[in-house]
Amino acid sequence: MIPSILPTYNRAPLHFERGEGCWLVERDGRRFLDLGAGIAVNVLGHANPVLVDALTDQARALWHVSNLYEIDRQAALADRLVALTFADTCFFTNSGTEACELAVKMARRYWHAKGEPGRTKIIAFDGAFHGRSSAAIAAAGSEKMTAGFGPLLPGFVHLPFGDHEALAEAIKDPEVGAVLTEPIQGEGGIRALSDACLKGLRDLCDQTGVLLILDEVQCGMGRTGRLFAHEWSGIAPDIMMIAKGIGGGFPLGAVLATEEAALPMTAGTHGSTYGGNPLGCAVALAVLDVVADPAFLDAVNRKAGVLSQALGGLVDAHPGVFEDVRGTGLMLGLKCRVPGHDVVRAGYEEQLLVVPAAENVIRLLPALNISDAEIAEAVARLDAAATRIEQAAG
Repeated sequence: MIPSILPTYNRAPLHFERGEGCWLVERDGRRFLDLGAGIAVNVLGHANPVLVDALTDQARALWHVSNLYEIDRQAALADRLVALTFADTCFFTNSGTEACELAVKMARRYWHAKGEPGRTKIIAFDGAFHGRSSAAIAAAGSEKMTAGFGPLLPGFVHLPFGDHEALAEAIKDPEVGAVLTEPIQGEGGIRALSDACLKGLRDLCDQTGVLLILDEVQCGMGRTGRLFAHEWSGIAPDIMMIAKGIGGGFPLGAVLATEEAALPMTAGTHGSTYGGNPLGCAVALAVLDVVADPAFLDAVNRKAGVLSQALGGLVDAHPGVFEDVRGTGLMLGLKCRVPGHDVVRAGYEEQLLVVPAAENVIRLLPALNISDAEIAEAVARLDAAATRIEQAAG
């Protein structure tokens, strides 16, 4: 008999009742150190008082009016994002998946408006994850994501991640209108494009007129020590998808775009019932007040160095369990020599939460305001988890 909740998740047998910063409290009273942060969502930790106050104050005033009317909080958030980024305009969604849908629509509408409706192809990359909607799984293209869901939305060309030569050849196709990539693949195993690759990608797009779409749903919002990961390379996209951290735990996403890329998106071409509602925008403004502060981002970089160095020592101490450390900022991965899910489960025994990914990698995506003491405790618990695995293996 099917359960009342559709069984699409392989859930761990954990029931958390409340959160406190970097900690989650199970209903039996155990305290878990959370290095997953809701998969890079809770950038300021659980139940952050600043965000609680922002949400509560807004909830007392106005929850929802729909986009039939002007929404002051939404306008303020859009102004803030435009001021902080490459973008000239924003559209607010409820999730990264919805942001992907709009990014695909925007790219195709752009070429239609320019009188080149045949430029519908979008180059994407193996190992990508852009969400679970029809457009998002077609963009990812993997058998795991697409099996049984055909016919798929057509027009996506899939290339090996980081293969510049393949990209340079594929982008010559006159039907290509856009390139879609994550600066750092999260679900794909914390695989980062180098600054040189991102610069080369931007150059190729400029040479061909192809739009560059960046998916910063997981790697954005301060996660890498810059507000957005692409800033490290000195380039800017034409369209960018964001979500997760922008709401600090409240469902919110957005598509940011240049005026040129967004010009054809006129009244009636897209919409959202809840996107940009006052509650989400109030929380996001409070998140930005903290995360966009240069001093806060400097602290993220410092903590990232501390954690990365400690993880390197962990690899040296447990060479049969861990292979290497990868990633940028507080978006880090441990490549495992044993099954990554074994490390995740051993972490549960040590009351530590980490997130699995492809390529036998476990992701470490803590709240960006994690303390030095909590970093040290996290590494100690990872060390204990690795020892547990070694002892079980004999």
